[in-house]
Amino acid sequence: MNTTAAAQTANVTPATIRTWARRGVIAATKTAGRWIIDTASLARRIEIGARRLVRKVVYSVETMVAIGGNRWQRNGMDRVYINDWAAFAGIETTHYNTGNISSASYQGAGVSNSQAYKLLGSIDKVWFDAADGKIHGRFGYDESRVASRDEVWSAVITGIRTAVAAL
Repeated sequence: MNTTAAAQTANVTPATIRTWARRGVIAATKTAGRWIIDTASLARRIEIGARRLVRKVVYSVETMVAIGGNRWQRNGMDRVYINDWAAFAGIETTHYNTGNISSASYQGAGVSNSQAYKLLGSIDKVWFDAADGKIHGRFGYDESRVASRDEVWSAVITGIRTAVAAL
């Protein structure tokens, strides 16, 4: 395949194809002053480029409300509280009529009820601050043997990022 056809296939300029060929990014041979591009190598390069085009996650008041947050505005502050942060972390509980936990799991693995209480107590609040565009949290006093506070916090952030990216 010549550079023009390869450029159309890869949705880049012919100069980019020539640069890739010179640098060895794609397999190509130069015959009579023209590059002949290997189609399989070009297909692999296009696939690699497609994997790198990950959609950037944008946190905003609108996206946080869309995933279930509650907006709060007072005294010049604009926040969105994520009250169901445990679901984003992968903490699932069922309760008796009394309110006590009857069964629990963390990221799909069953955990004891006492460890579930400790997981839920490891983080007190999660909110998005519109002023700085970041997600904040306040740690609680409990720490589980199943996961540390930092691991739970990381799971919360990953869950929120995944939910926002799915919008």
